[in-house]
Amino acid sequence: MPKTADIGSKRLISLSPDAWVKWVTQSAEVSAREILASEFQWISRESDVVVKAHHPQVGNFLVLNELQLRYDNRSPRRIRAYAALAEEKYDLPVYPVLINILQPPQTVEIANNYRSQVLGLQARQDYRVINLWEVDVQLVFQQSLSSLLPFVPILKGGNEVAVVQQAVQLLRADEKLDELEPLLAFFASFVLSTQLVQQIMRWDMTVLQESPWYQEILNQGEIKGLLSGIELGLELKFGSEGLHLMSEISQIKDLEVLTAIREGIRTKNTLEEIRQIYQADET
Repeated sequence: MPKTADIGSKRLISLSPDAWVKWVTQSAEVSAREILASEFQWISRESDVVVKAHHPQVGNFLVLNELQLRYDNRSPRRIRAYAALAEEKYDLPVYPVLINILQPPQTVEIANNYRSQVLGLQARQDYRVINLWEVDVQLVFQQSLSSLLPFVPILKGGNEVAVVQQAVQLLRADEKLDELEPLLAFFASFVLSTQLVQQIMRWDMTVLQESPWYQEILNQGEIKGLLSGIELGLELKFGSEGLHLMSEISQIKDLEVLTAIREGIRTKNTLEEIRQIYQADET
């Protein structure tokens, strides 16, 4: 039976935390001290990793990393909340970074800050955005960014067979990295045929299923199915007027809320009652 492996965000960053913090902060003077617990009261996310870092002029600070498979328009608010919780828990300034893995549709605008205003009072949170599809693949090899090796196929210039084979060789040459090959195969399947991926590397589904990104792909497939069912239900029950709600509902990523909306279409009699289902979840 194949061995299982933790191939989530924390595992990847822990492979080379010093190189990672230098890369995400764009400062050669930054060094990693330790990876800290990212669980806070009421909140815990597998995709967030907090690294205590040091800069000669700044002193100690936190690098808050959020790796997302696909950009979520709720990210700015979430990063703001996580940055505040991390600063409160560790009493250190925070440098938040959002790393987007897969490129969204061209119509999606990726924000690099959070803004809100109430009666003249403003809240603001800036953060750095790194889109992996914009990162030159040669950077991974030149700077020995082992944490990014599994993402090579989706980096800029990384969808060539020879480049993917180079990444495979590096993973197999290091016992600590060998377990990451199924994750590399997973992302290679986005740009190469399944048959070609199977020829180049091992395709171990048992290990791959340990990855939170694999689970997120499954989750997104279920969300897509629910949205299709909701759209059809709204049109059948309320006509074209019902479809006006889809612009709001399509932003919802919570499976429980979407399921409640789908069930509500059968039992509710007005669009306002349908809207109340998901608006109640936001309060």
